[in-house]
Amino acid sequence: MEHALAHFFGWFGMPSVGLPAVFISAFVSATLLPVGSEPILFGYISLNPHLYWVAIFVATVGNTMGGMLDWWLGLIARRSMKSVGEPKNERLKDWLEAWGPKILLLSWLPGFGDPLCLAAGWLKLAWQPCLIYMFIGKLFRYLTLTWLLTLVPDSFWHQLGHWLHLI
Repeated sequence: MEHALAHFFGWFGMPSVGLPAVFISAFVSATLLPVGSEPILFGYISLNPHLYWVAIFVATVGNTMGGMLDWWLGLIARRSMKSVGEPKNERLKDWLEAWGPKILLLSWLPGFGDPLCLAAGWLKLAWQPCLIYMFIGKLFRYLTLTWLLTLVPDSFWHQLGHWLHLI
C-alpha cells in the first residue's frame, strides 16, 4: 500500500508525507478546478491512522478556505460586472437568497458545491455564516467519504496499486 501511495503522490508531483499535501489538495479541490482531495486524505490516514482527526481537520480547513476563495471571487466578479446586471435566472437567485448561507451545507457536493460558494459571494451573503455552514458541510463530506473508503477491503487497494505501478 505504501509503495502504491508513493507512486500516486509522485505521479502528481506532491510530497508523499505530511499534512501540507492534505491541506493543498483540499484547498485546490474546493476551487473550480476538477481535482479530488479524497485519495490524498485517505492515503494519509491509511499511513497515519493515529492522525485521523488531525488530517480530517486539516482537510476541512483547506477545503473551507478554498470555498471562501470561491466566495470572494464571486464577490469580486459582481463588483467588476456592475454594468452587466443581475443573472437572468430569477428563480435560482430567489431560491439561493431564501436559503441564504445555510445552502452552503451543500458546498461539499461535487460539481455543485463550488458554484454554490461562488454564487454566495455574488449574492453578497455575509461571509461569517457562509464560513460556518461551509465548514460544517465540508466536515461532513470528509467524515462520510473517509468512512466509506474504510469499508473497501485492503485487497482492492493493493490490486489498484499493482495496476497503477504497471502504468
